[in-house]
Amino acid sequence: FFATWARPVGAVILPVFRINILIEATMSTGRKPSLIESMGLGGTAAAFAVNFTHPIETVKTRMQVSGDGVAHTVTSTARNEGVAAFYKGIAFAYGRELSYTSVKLGAYAPVRDALGAGKDAPFYMKFLAGAITGGVGSAIGNPFDVMKTLAQTNSGKAVPLTELVGDMYRSQGLGGFYRGVEVNIMRACVLNATKMGCYDITKGKVTEATGWGRKDIRTSFCAAFVAGFFMTCTVAPWDRLRTTLMNQPTDKKLYNGFADCLVKTVKQDGVLSLWRGFIPIWGRVSPQAT
Repeated sequence: FFATWARPVGAVILPVFRINILIEATMSTGRKPSLIESMGLGGTAAAFAVNFTHPIETVKTRMQVSGDGVAHTVTSTARNEGVAAFYKGIAFAYGRELSYTSVKLGAYAPVRDALGAGKDAPFYMKFLAGAITGGVGSAIGNPFDVMKTLAQTNSGKAVPLTELVGDMYRSQGLGGFYRGVEVNIMRACVLNATKMGCYDITKGKVTEATGWGRKDIRTSFCAAFVAGFFMTCTVAPWDRLRTTLMNQPTDKKLYNGFADCLVKTVKQDGVLSLWRGFIPIWGRVSPQAT
């Protein structure tokens, strides 16, 4: 299992780690990166990373919708649609990372500093900064999430980007692009809270056990792998509900909001179905734990 996920997770963590080094190098010259610089670096790293994580995201999304396992989802997708199917919706994924993630990652430090949530600040202040940037980023990136989900779950011929967007707008107007936005915002808050609660602690434990430095890429990789597990435990139910809400047909509405979706999902598939796609979610969120 470890060997299976090590390569894509490592490939993503490395560029993100290098972006962090660039930010630290900027700060070492005597100035902090501006908000625009910070967001640009965060968005660029995330957009690069999506080239490696998008196939994992596609498998996760299809598992959540179908209820099939990892092996069946991968083999059936490759056999019936070809390898290119794992990259369906990647154009929307780029848009999502350049909007949501640039705000979530790039704006976090400036917002944290503006709130006075420095190194010695209580946890809830850092959580507030993460919730603000994650929530705002989710709201901005929600249209990309909706279209990405619809593209990934389409098992037929790939629908052109303009046609998919046009169908949604004609059927439901701008509101259609904000399906599941409340769950998306809650997901971001839970993800950030778990990350802040687990990553630094795990990093300290890895450093104590191995003697590696805290900035060593090996330390970051191991800490992200472990923290990613706990992030998946807390975020998977929100992720499943988000996928269900966003995957409604463009011409109809199946759920009346988050609560209705939760009740119907649990009644139909059981409580444990909220954790569908656990393994690919783990592989997807671990790089974000750095």
